[in-house]
Amino acid sequence: MSKSWFISGSSRGLGRAIVEAALTTGDRVLASARDPKPLEPLLERFGERLRLATLDVTWRALSASTDY
Repeated sequence: MSKSWFISGSSRGLGRAIVEAALTTGDRVLASARDPKPLEPLLERFGERLRLATLDVTWRALSASTDY
């Protein structure tokens, strides 16, 4: 049975390696990054099992604020 992954910071480094490993084993991945364009070549290899999303947690509107 395949698994579904949500991976942030996936355009390079460890995040990218996790994306590729999950896809190689047949899992489905929603990969997010500030700039997901570096992931586009993976769409050709893995097709429908990969979805890309732009996510930048430094955008104030997207990040949760906490007051201590």
